[in-house]
Amino acid sequence: MPDRAPQPVDRQLPTDEARDLISLVRDIAQREIAPEAAAEEDAGRFPREVFSLLSEAGLLGLPYDSEYGGGDQPYEVYLQVLEELAAARLTVGLGVSVHTLASYALAAYGTKQQQVEHLPAMLGGGLLGAYCLSEPASGSDAASLRTKAVRDGDEWVITGTKAWITHGGVADFYTVMARTGEEGPRGITAFLVPGGAEGLSGAAPEKKMGLKGSPTAQVHFDGVRVSDDRRIGEEGQGFAIALASLDSGRLGIAACAIGVAQAALDEAVAYAAGRRQFGRPIADFQGLRFMLADMATQIEAGRALYLAAARLRDAGLPFAKQAAMAKLHCTDTAMKVTTDAVQILGGYGYTADFPAERYMREAKVLQIVEGTNQIQRMVIARHLAGPETR
Repeated sequence: MPDRAPQPVDRQLPTDEARDLISLVRDIAQREIAPEAAAEEDAGRFPREVFSLLSEAGLLGLPYDSEYGGGDQPYEVYLQVLEELAAARLTVGLGVSVHTLASYALAAYGTKQQQVEHLPAMLGGGLLGAYCLSEPASGSDAASLRTKAVRDGDEWVITGTKAWITHGGVADFYTVMARTGEEGPRGITAFLVPGGAEGLSGAAPEKKMGLKGSPTAQVHFDGVRVSDDRRIGEEGQGFAIALASLDSGRLGIAACAIGVAQAALDEAVAYAAGRRQFGRPIADFQGLRFMLADMATQIEAGRALYLAAARLRDAGLPFAKQAAMAKLHCTDTAMKVTTDAVQILGGYGYTADFPAERYMREAKVLQIVEGTNQIQRMVIARHLAGPETR
């Protein structure tokens, strides 16, 4: 029923190169991603070939150094690319965000030798990454993880199970946090584990409410051996690396959330313009017009919030509080906007014939991944009032 195409988001971009990049991403999204998104999500099909295409186009390493195959783009630009991809299909936008998260530890904490050896393939060589922190009994309390890495000469032997891993079982490399020492955060170390390592296996993907095209699975490490030159950072530094990774990763989730919300708003506006009741378009009715206005306002506020945090990051300034705020606000906005989009479409919004119901199901998970929104509120409050007293 929608009879008019959505207008591209009017973006404030810092360079002509960035504007050309966004144009390229929109073209790929419209030609290669959006047309099959609904059918492939319904079938639970993971679009690996799309990630290969994005890698060939230089879009899997945008915020990293070109010396290693990255795109030298500031986060301000990279996040807007994520937003465009997520608006076309969240499986793709979230997948790029997770790949960037998985690459962060080595890019930020690896030795020069490690970066030269591994980053070019990770950033532009067609590989796809996964980030392994959560476990079946260790989610929000990540410092209590149980997966162990025991030193054996010049190797480490990793044993345990990670849970809720995006790209679990299909990734080419895994950034893994494992316990190498004492209990608590100081006993955790980071490792770069090849996807084909002996003893590494992925369980059957979880059966999810939405985001069905993105495989989420447990990953089992049954005596997986990795050499010490795949240890990232110092022994015991892994938890600090994990938290630093998540600060940036939360901005990726925020951008993806705004992409989904924007897609839902575009669908609602187009439907309201084309649907007629009582002899005129339903977009003429004030109650509905106010809903659209509120949806658009919250989206713009979320976009401004994640970009403000990104600019702090790009300037080398602290941004953890703003990243938590952006993740919190943008994902809550996505949930509200997609729910309102279903309401505007009425009965049609509740059917799979229109994408609004898919957007609503997908928005829910964004309030959970990479730190639930309750955790984000804790992070923000600690910045404001200090740590909780015991």
